[in-house]
Order: sequence, then C-alpha cells, then structure tokens
Amino acid sequence: MTATDTDTDTAPDLDGLAAAARARGEVDGGPAPDPVNAPMVRHWLEAMGDANPLYLREGLAPPAMLQVWTMPGQDPRPTASAVDELLGALDAHGLTGVVATDCVQAYDRYPRFGESLRSATRFGGLSGPKTTALGTGRFLTWHTAWYSGAERVGEMTFRVLKFAPASPDGASPDGASPGSASPDGPAPSAPRPPRNADTAFFWDGAEAGELRIRRCADCGALRHPPGPLCPHCRSGAADHVVASGEGTVFSHVVHHHPPVPGRTAPFPVAVVELPEGVRVAGAVVGAAPGEVHAGMAVRVDFERIGDGPALPCWRPAGQRRLPVAELELTRTAVTAGALATRDFTPVHHDPDRARAQGAQDVFLNILSTQGLVQRHATDWAGPGARVRRIALRLGAPAHAGDTLVLTGTAHPPEDGTTRVEVRGTTALGPHATATVELEGVR
Repeated sequence: MTATDTDTDTAPDLDGLAAAARARGEVDGGPAPDPVNAPMVRHWLEAMGDANPLYLREGLAPPAMLQVWTMPGQDPRPTASAVDELLGALDAHGLTGVVATDCVQAYDRYPRFGESLRSATRFGGLSGPKTTALGTGRFLTWHTAWYSGAERVGEMTFRVLKFAPASPDGASPDGASPGSASPDGPAPSAPRPPRNADTAFFWDGAEAGELRIRRCADCGALRHPPGPLCPHCRSGAADHVVASGEGTVFSHVVHHHPPVPGRTAPFPVAVVELPEGVRVAGAVVGAAPGEVHAGMAVRVDFERIGDGPALPCWRPAGQRRLPVAELELTRTAVTAGALATRDFTPVHHDPDRARAQGAQDVFLNILSTQGLVQRHATDWAGPGARVRRIALRLGAPAHAGDTLVLTGTAHPPEDGTTRVEVRGTTALGPHATATVELEGVR
C-alpha cells in the first residue's frame, strides 16, 4: 500500500487525531518493566564500546540510556502513549516505513541502580506531507519525561519520519530512487582544489596538518598565494616555512549562494592575517556567521569532505579538537546496539526488511548513534564529566559494512558548561550532527 492508493474514505483523519492528541495532554505510560540494573547497563556499555568506569563503579545508568528503560521491547506491553493512535493512522495511510530523524534529551540527573522509572508522553506536532529521498511522508514529534517517584530525571523531544516504503522494483512511490536512505539526499561530491607545481607543497602540508607558506630561497620574503616568482626579487628559487597556525580575521563574508558541496549555507569565509605577515583565506568553522568579526582570534584547522583532500579552514581560538574515532559497523555491531537499546524494529537486524525499506543493509538505530556520540564526548572529557544534554540529528544512514567516523570540537566553557559538537560521517556522507553539553570538564 502506498500513500497514493490508500482508500481515503476509510483512512483515519490525521488532522483530527493530531488535535485530539494535543488536547489529551500528558499521558502516563506506566512504570518500566525492570528497575535500573547493572546487567542492562553492562550490556549497553559493551555494545557501545564505552569503557567509562563511572557507571558500574557508582551504580549509575549512562544518560543516553534514558529511553531504553521504558522501550516496549519485542513483546510490547499494552502501555499508553500520546502518539499510538497517530502512528497507527499513519500506517493506515500507507506510511508504514519509519526512520528517526531528531532526538534531544536533557538530564536532570543520572538514574541510579534499583530505581523504578516511569514515563509520560505528550504530543508535539505533525507536519507534512513532505517529499524526501526516502519517499513522501509525514514528520511526527512527541515529548517524553521520565520520573523516579515524583522526581523528574530527564526529558526528551523525539521526531520520526513516517513514509511510504519503496516499491519492489526499487522506486519509491513519488518516483525518487531509494539509493540514499537519507531524508537529506545523497552525499555531495568532494571539492578538488587545483594542484600544480606551485601549489603541491601547500596541499602536501595540509595532508600533514601543516599550514605551509611559500618562501623565496634568495631574499627570504614570504608570499601567499604561492606563485612561480618572488614579487620582491623575481627569483624562481623557493622553499617554504610552516606557519604557527594562529591568526586574526582581517575581513570576512557570509556565503549564501551558490551551493558548496559539503557545506550548509550560510557560512562565513574569512581572510586571516598571520603573524608571519601574509593573509590566507578559508572557511570559518565552529562559529555562526554572526559571531565572526574583524580582529577575531582564530587558529587553522583541517577538514575533509567525503573522500576529498584535507582543506585548511579557521576555527575560533580556544576550541579544542577531539581525537578522531573510526568505528567499523559490522552486522553484529549494528544488531548488538539495537538489542542493547531494546529496539526490535526489523530494519536494524533483518537485512531483507531493511532493503525493502530502501536501505543497503541493516543500519544503526538512533539510540545507538546517541550512545556512540555520548561515548565520543566522554572519552575525551574523562570519567569526572557529567552529560547534561544531547541534541542529535540524523542524516544518511550508517549501514553495516561501512565505517562511522566521529570527529568533535569542544568550545571554551561558559558558566561551567562545555559544549562539544560531534559529527559522524560514513561513505554516504554526514550521518549525524550532535551537540553534547557537559559539566565538570577539566
């Protein structure tokens, strides 16, 4: 059944159900089937590869596990939810495919071993229909809070895309190809800067994590951009120096159009003045366009887009890079994550069901991605840091057989909170963008 062949005379009224769900307010989902316990935490830690000793040592559940305790599991209990009727109605409209797109969790405190949690949900919103790379669908949002007794321990805003799956011939109902299972479309082609005899040293330096500046071998003058002759003495002899990487913004623009592969407009581009006496242009990352200004202290960084070369860019001074993590996504790893998060949706363990939905193979569920993002941030921050909030948005799927590459940037602390931006990419392009807020980072 597709969204176009559903009998509209018998399909439920989505707008009416959404209005009723909104009027219903918060719906008590009842208690979790089990108290917070060490075996489930240990299982989750092993699936995520998280070696943080804090949880088992102090009897605490990882915060990214918050939703796991009240997941319905393989044999769902007849518990109430604010969006059950809407989910069923979307199925009746032919939108039987589902993929999570956004999740924001905030933690009042970590759950303790032995506590019995209960959940309560309320309807957030229903939007669409919208045509995506998966097909035509509707976005459904709801809010959940978890309580221990009368005390709230955390809350979540969750959004999914319900869509009409691809037909057996491989075409989605709206005619789009399901080759990319991302609502944001396929990964862009990586930019390829020009490389010749005058610039090869510069791009070789970028690959080595160095900002190299052309120097005249006769008079010693520095020049950038590099060229064949020294503008001071006209000598063709040259070598290079490695810049300190520090600089200040001399001027900048905000790029809106045309589209640039691997970047989301608008984004700032700056001409940066180096203490060595030359100016170098590049994109500014880790700062919103409105935050960039003349005289702003920056430091060089290097990034890749897809399989392209390392590209110099500029990052506000004081930001710190997290070590890169490369995670091999075997089918066992993907399935283990789904089991540890009590998510028995077939696309996360059954390759045939995943392909029927337009995916290449089984793929990570959003709870696993969230756990891996948390692990990446706390591996860097150390066991003394506490996670207060994780905001996550999914892009291209992370299929079994691929490699998930996690990178991160830590911003200077503000009011005791350190903000870490995490980005996860696969061969298909950006898989996840997330912001993790931590306290107690040293």
